[in-house]
Amino acid sequence: MKRLLLFSLPILIIISVVFAFFGFFQARSVQERLIDEIKRKAKAVAESMELSAGQILATRDLRKAQRLIEKFETRERLQGCVLYDREGKLFVITKRFSEWKDHQKPYLGEVITQKTPHGELAKFGDYSVYSYVHPVLDDDGQILGLVEVIYDTSYIFTRLTELWKRISIALIALVISILLVSLLTLRQLFVMPVRRLTEWFTRFQRGNIDAKSPIRDTGELGKLAEEVEQVALNLRVARRSMIEEAQVRVEKEDLWTEKRLQDLVVAKLGENSLFVVSNREPYIHVFDVERNETKMMFPASGVVTAIDPIMRACGGTWVAHGSGNADTKFVNSRNKIGVPPGDERYILKRVWLTKEEEEGYYYGFANEGLWLLCHVTHTRPIFREVDWQIYRKVNEKFADALLEELPADNPFVFIQDYHFTLLPQMIKQKRPDATIALFWHIPWPNPEVFSICPYQEEILEGMLCCDLIGFHVQNNCNNFLDTANRLMESRVDTEKFSVVKSGRETLVRAFPISIDGSVFGKPTESVLNQKEKIREELKLDGKIVAVSVERIDYTKGIVERLLAIDRFLEKYPEFKTRFVFIQIAAPSRTHIKRYHDLTGEIDELIERKNWKYAEGDWSPIIYLKRQFTPEEISPYYQLADLCIVSPLHDGMNLVAKEFISAKNDLSGILLLSRFAGAARELTDAVQINPYATEEFAESIKDAIEMPVEEKRRRMERMREIVGKNNIFFWAANIIAELTGVKNTQPLRKE
Repeated sequence: MKRLLLFSLPILIIISVVFAFFGFFQARSVQERLIDEIKRKAKAVAESMELSAGQILATRDLRKAQRLIEKFETRERLQGCVLYDREGKLFVITKRFSEWKDHQKPYLGEVITQKTPHGELAKFGDYSVYSYVHPVLDDDGQILGLVEVIYDTSYIFTRLTELWKRISIALIALVISILLVSLLTLRQLFVMPVRRLTEWFTRFQRGNIDAKSPIRDTGELGKLAEEVEQVALNLRVARRSMIEEAQVRVEKEDLWTEKRLQDLVVAKLGENSLFVVSNREPYIHVFDVERNETKMMFPASGVVTAIDPIMRACGGTWVAHGSGNADTKFVNSRNKIGVPPGDERYILKRVWLTKEEEEGYYYGFANEGLWLLCHVTHTRPIFREVDWQIYRKVNEKFADALLEELPADNPFVFIQDYHFTLLPQMIKQKRPDATIALFWHIPWPNPEVFSICPYQEEILEGMLCCDLIGFHVQNNCNNFLDTANRLMESRVDTEKFSVVKSGRETLVRAFPISIDGSVFGKPTESVLNQKEKIREELKLDGKIVAVSVERIDYTKGIVERLLAIDRFLEKYPEFKTRFVFIQIAAPSRTHIKRYHDLTGEIDELIERKNWKYAEGDWSPIIYLKRQFTPEEISPYYQLADLCIVSPLHDGMNLVAKEFISAKNDLSGILLLSRFAGAARELTDAVQINPYATEEFAESIKDAIEMPVEEKRRRMERMREIVGKNNIFFWAANIIAELTGVKNTQPLRKE
């Protein structure tokens, strides 16, 4: 419509001005013609009355005078007739216009004096009239009196109004005709070719580079289409060569690296880029009011830590909730931005949620419901119908945002975590050709626990629309299969480790997630300098330093850890003033009361324990409560003699692997909860039960006093595991499994 107006507006303005110009002159011509016609009529009537009026005025016969003017009352548009004597005094007037006698008539004296007729337009009450006064003379040329004829002229203005209406109607009809013709012309000559070209570009952008151009004209659009065709031809030629070369490199190399993963993506996915969906976005733009500037933040999230290196390597599109208060300022018209900033490797598409949606979907159903349900922390989950409806609505919003981006053929979608259990079904309904994997980053409970959820069927229905569901450890896979078997009408294939429902097969696999070892690998000079600076500021010289890093969450076992440290110092007072525990904790989900209360509980507990043991300038616990970037955390890993990772229940826990990756010198020891998924791989860690305070305290002492050589041997073996089974190895396994699914399973319709 905007283009149509821009195209037609100049023409319409010119036509309107021309119409107004000619309409004005036509109306003026008609008005002058009608007024002249009345003047002629008035003059003719007045002159025809002159003889009779002269005789009547000479004899002053009132009766004859009355009969004379009554003859003119029936004439068309003649309003009235008046006779005046030689002094200009009213002699007789028509009855229907008798009020005219009260009208001021300064012109009568002029007619009597000059003995010449006078005519003028006048306004009288509701009437617009024309008054014509004719002098009546005797044979000697002396004035006997006056005859005044009064005509109604209001019909002239009625005629002019009708004329302007006809002109306006004609103008409107012409404008509409021009708009319709312009619309059809614009559609035929511009809109339709551009629409076909846009559709072609869209398919081209989504990977369909084999389609021929729909534009065959020789104009500018045709030239543009020809250029794009040449690009498509070059891509078709280069694609096969790239895929073959990538396959060769993948087979030659042993250790999984970013480059090898890139080659695998090219070889397996080809032009079909990877599409990732998660709640948490990898880069957040936040406006700092105090500094009056916008900062880019990297959130404290295990999912983000794991997926970002994969997307850097593979490229593609990451769809996530735009949660930063300045996020909207950095996206384009389609809510996209290239990330990382300054080194764009992939596209981040932000989805906007209202406060109500965020409250119901994220803080409500996802975190007060599913998070609690899946973590065995003996805290009752909360399920509200209103939260569930918002959760469904947000899943639909993400589905719409994702479907806009999917390529024309066989897209690969990788969904993250419990926020999007309904999303796979929503995608499959619109795009049954999509291959979908869902990775569940938290534990999966047994069937008895999961059956607590009032929406269990809808959740399982949604998840079983996936082609592949991944968990961290095999036990979670077993729990999921048991849940599907007991709570759904489905068939579990224990040989293939899959669930078959309504003819659709969903593979269930364990993929232990890991990290990019290069992030916390060999420390840079900057990290080492920062390490010494922290040692000096916190007075850590000669101290045994223990470190823990996590979000503030009751599943992380922070309170239990602090109680174990308290017990350790009680049982072994010789470590007073020698032992320092640094707790790095990022505030999280503070909108939820349970988290708010936990933050207060931790603050109070640390303050109480520090007061209990403090001596001079030494306190046993240093509490750093804020968001830390990976670069800021690295010096603390380098400082630490012990890293304590003691969640009450955790899917994997990447902090344990980060600490091992950071210990390039093989120093330090890891204390790891047996309830963390990482404990299945890192068997050389000192494994602990965070609920058993006495055992926990003993484990701290044993770790401190462990011989150096044993620490080195343990660390070396764990570093070998983390180095080999890195995040690129994890992603490669999932991509290989996904492409295997696509290559072996037939297309399944809903």
